[in-house]
Amino acid sequence: MPTPHKAQVIDQAEEWYSRSQGIVFTDYRGLTVKEFQNLRKQLRAKGGEIHVVKNTLFRRAAGDDIEKIPAEYHNGTTAVAFLFENESEGSKVIADFATSSKKLTIKGGLFGGKVFDATGVVKISKLPPKDVLIAQVIGTIVAPITQLVGTIESIYATPIRTIFAVADKANEGAPVAAAPAVVEAPAQAAETETVVETSETSEAAPVEAEAESAPSDEAVASEDAPATEEPTVTKEEASEPVLEETPAAEEAATDEAPTD
Repeated sequence: MPTPHKAQVIDQAEEWYSRSQGIVFTDYRGLTVKEFQNLRKQLRAKGGEIHVVKNTLFRRAAGDDIEKIPAEYHNGTTAVAFLFENESEGSKVIADFATSSKKLTIKGGLFGGKVFDATGVVKISKLPPKDVLIAQVIGTIVAPITQLVGTIESIYATPIRTIFAVADKANEGAPVAAAPAVVEAPAQAAETETVVETSETSEAAPVEAEAESAPSDEAVASEDAPATEEPTVTKEEASEPVLEETPAAEEAATDEAPTD
């Protein structure tokens, strides 16, 4: 059974290990306390921590994952860097410090469950930050879609632009009098109809005039027939009085008639 202190270290190491997105194993032999504290400060600024954990306690904290980690990584003088955020930036801090101090040595690393040697850790340190990588990946995915949309829009837009260009070209080369010709066409047709009607009227007019000037059959007959002789009255007949019975004479005759 581990002592309470060792149990506390194991629990703390388990918590660091479970939170980590990447782990770097280093050999810190030769570093002073001040240099080590400086490295720890720089690493915390990038979302990581570095601790000296006994190899036996670290193995218990890693659990079954220790089987895939090379033995030389967790043997000897070892300081483990736990990278909680920005694996590339945390790795860059360690790689730059190792290059500048000449005392810190990178053994290897574990990123995403995959083991990397010292060279692999240095390559990871040269990668862009995670947010930049995500933006680049999204840009790579979106770029073909954007190009496809642009191609489709070009396919639809090209005929429309061609039609407008042809229309503009035709308008520029068309004569000025060409446009009114279309408007005057109905007037010309109306004049043609008027001429036709006038010609028909002129042809029908002489016929009606002839009809009016020709004498009717009755007039011809009256001209050919002999005139009737009016009766002549003699002087004797003219001198005889004409007797007219007035209503008064009739009433007088009625009064004189005998009654029964």
